[in-house]
Amino acid sequence: MTPREHVSLASYTTLGVGGPARWFVEAPDEPTLLSARAWAQERGVPLRVLGGGSNVVVADEGVSALVVRLTLRGVDWRETDGAVEVTAAAGEPWDDFVRLTVDRGWAGLECLSGIPGLVGATPMQNVGAYGQEVSDTITRVRALDTHVGAIADVPAAQCGFAYRDSTFKQREPGRFVVLAVTYRLTPGGPPVLRYADVEKHLAERGVRAPRLTDVRDSVLAIRRAKSMVIDPADPNRRSCGSFFTNPIVPRAALADLERRAADPAMPRWAQPDGRIKLSAAWLIEHAGFRRGQREGAVGLSTRHALAIVAHDGARASDVFAFARRVQEAVEERFGVRLAPEPVYWV
Repeated sequence: MTPREHVSLASYTTLGVGGPARWFVEAPDEPTLLSARAWAQERGVPLRVLGGGSNVVVADEGVSALVVRLTLRGVDWRETDGAVEVTAAAGEPWDDFVRLTVDRGWAGLECLSGIPGLVGATPMQNVGAYGQEVSDTITRVRALDTHVGAIADVPAAQCGFAYRDSTFKQREPGRFVVLAVTYRLTPGGPPVLRYADVEKHLAERGVRAPRLTDVRDSVLAIRRAKSMVIDPADPNRRSCGSFFTNPIVPRAALADLERRAADPAMPRWAQPDGRIKLSAAWLIEHAGFRRGQREGAVGLSTRHALAIVAHDGARASDVFAFARRVQEAVEERFGVRLAPEPVYWV
């Protein structure tokens, strides 16, 4: 394994900003990844792992680390107890994988269609959309513990899944590298319909008994209308998708929020633990931002207030600064601090 030096990372991210990796290597298999870890440890160099680049913002200065781009591929499955267990390598493009499961009639991932990125990212932040989360179906995650160099299959119960969170993300971020994920899906199962927008779109299409493919088509159409699928012709394409997670606050904070909002229509959803989830997009728009608003080469998507878009000439510092301004405005207006969804490489 011989890393390349001073490799620009901007072209490997969907935002298209950021500086170079001091060292860079692609890992198409586990032995290459293990060699990269050993190389970094021998030299006292930090190790960073890059997937599809749709959930990372790289600083303009780049990163003084060995960046390993995972390109492991392969999908296997086996039938078990009326279900099918499907294992996908971390480097598989996520939407290609979802399309495969839908085409085969395996229910469980259909509402997660159109999400950019790779399979390996899905357990990291417990990817979810339109009423589904990957934690609903994940049975185990194959991961490398970079501290000890050991590879293990981690059962779902030990993954610490929560809203856009997991053990892999919160416990010593960067320590674990996901190599493969196994999902338990239901052959011939019904699609999930828990989201009003999806039900409405299906009704508008005249679909009364939706199949998995119908739900996938509706989800893709909804996401496309929000510029939440990667389309080279879309002027909003250079983004990380949703830049902030929907905040979850204690129930005790709701009265103050309602007073500050002065709007009974403020979206809120009670959570199983008694806390309240809010809409980050609603908070942003009601803190004074509008879709399409720009400050120089960075701004909000014209189609969704949650997406920060980098236009020609944008730098990572512009993205960071704009995100801070959004956070500060929302915090001043509502007393809620928005948390970024992408990882900052600084």
